[in-house]
Amino acid sequence: MHYVMTWRGVVSSATRARGGADMHLVGSVLDPDLGDHVCLPFDGERERMAATRVFTMNGLRRRTKVVLITHADSPERTRDWLAPLVPGFADAESAGQVEILACADTHFTDGCLDPGRVRCGLSDANDRARKHGQHGVYALIDASWGMRDAPGQAAFEAAVNELFGQRWLAAVCQYDRGLFPREAIDRAAAVHPIAPEQALLRFANNGSAPGLRVWGDIDLTNRQAFASVLAPLEKEPGEVVIDASGLDFIDAGSAQLLTVTAMARPPGSTTVVCGDAMARVLRLIGADAFVTVRRAGDV
Repeated sequence: MHYVMTWRGVVSSATRARGGADMHLVGSVLDPDLGDHVCLPFDGERERMAATRVFTMNGLRRRTKVVLITHADSPERTRDWLAPLVPGFADAESAGQVEILACADTHFTDGCLDPGRVRCGLSDANDRARKHGQHGVYALIDASWGMRDAPGQAAFEAAVNELFGQRWLAAVCQYDRGLFPREAIDRAAAVHPIAPEQALLRFANNGSAPGLRVWGDIDLTNRQAFASVLAPLEKEPGEVVIDASGLDFIDAGSAQLLTVTAMARPPGSTTVVCGDAMARVLRLIGADAFVTVRRAGDV
């Protein structure tokens, strides 16, 4: 199932919804579920600001901690134009439900990208959210921090997908079409599990046991994101169960990634739970020689 609302549709809907009206844009990229990692290309300041406003209001409505990470704009300037547009913004910020941070203070150490600092910062934000009774972290990130190294940025975006399996973080990464060439935005979208006009993939860790639950759709548009989600499982020493019973669709090329994962692990230690249609795909590509395929519903 692909998003039926395009980005321009989101903006026009948001622009019409003023004066405290319901900003819940169901299924849109600006109202993600916790666990979603979204790539959002945009055109110009008006779209960026409209998206920031809608995202902030949705995060407050969901009772999450809203973290806005800026780069092209300063936190002070962002606060100046955003606060009048979001009812209750000042009170929410005073209560710690909204934080506006500079990318230099979240992504970099001594001018170099620091993935560990990003992970620690988001985890600390979640700890603060839980202490205040908030349900998780809603992060909106200005991706212009990576325009000088788009391939490196895409690699970073793929690597942090591992964080989202814990389902306490939703992040929307804003990519300015005026700054990034088309190929850089396409590269970034491919490593995000969710982006406008591509298949929608969601996933969650299996709790205490190693493994993964995936649902939605996987095809060429988000295959690289699926590969990055599977990659951490290759390091698990024991049995791993991948519950794909909630997948509505997977193409053969994406299903092949399950074979690649199983081949990197101890023989016989990778199980995939799936429906009949996916089981047929796995059989057709020969994956069942490396993966134990268990039909959903079987004991």
